[in-house]
Amino acid sequence: MKKAVVLYSGGLDSTTCLAIARAEGFEPFAMSFAYGQRHQAELAAARKHAREVGAADHMLVEIDLRKIGGSALTSGIEVPKEGVGSDIPVTYVPARNTIFLSFALGWAEVLGCFDIFIGVNALDYSGYPDCRPEYIAAFEILANLATKAAVEGAGKYRIHTPLIHLTKAEIIRRGLALGVDYGKTHSCYDPTPEGLACGRCDSCRLRLKGFAEAGVKDPVRYVVRCDE
Repeated sequence: MKKAVVLYSGGLDSTTCLAIARAEGFEPFAMSFAYGQRHQAELAAARKHAREVGAADHMLVEIDLRKIGGSALTSGIEVPKEGVGSDIPVTYVPARNTIFLSFALGWAEVLGCFDIFIGVNALDYSGYPDCRPEYIAAFEILANLATKAAVEGAGKYRIHTPLIHLTKAEIIRRGLALGVDYGKTHSCYDPTPEGLACGRCDSCRLRLKGFAEAGVKDPVRYVVRCDE
């Protein structure tokens, strides 16, 4: 099996992405980030379940994006609960995917592999600019210009985005077909101290909408469910 680095948050999309990497014949090396996010529930899911969902190894990188701020996920800005809008929301974390992909690129070079998976989506998502296909294409060009392995001809880096053109319902159906247990994932931006999903933030709304459209009940627990 060829090795691949998979960005893995413990959420629905990244867990599905890891399952797809395995199904495509890759040995997934999962990379998660403790970046100063306001909650630890998703990261706790990543720590607990990485190997259960098929990771050959799991690296947890600790950085502190609270020092930069600018996001409801890394500061005291309130997480919006009114519904998914058309503007880029305050839950956008400045340059987050660029930072994460840079770490993944470094690990891939050390592992001697040229494949990186990231579970970005450009359909049922919150409008983040670093989830768009043109961004991924630009980073892939950067990866092949910025690394010793690529410049010396050892290989060519590819950023895999198997979810990018799927609806949330399609993502869920694909994951279920691959045996993903979504009860082991967490997606909420603002869970309770006990880890219950709020049911009203953008991430919860998009997740619940996806399960409803897929005709499947979401197995995680919510404080409230916006689909009821």
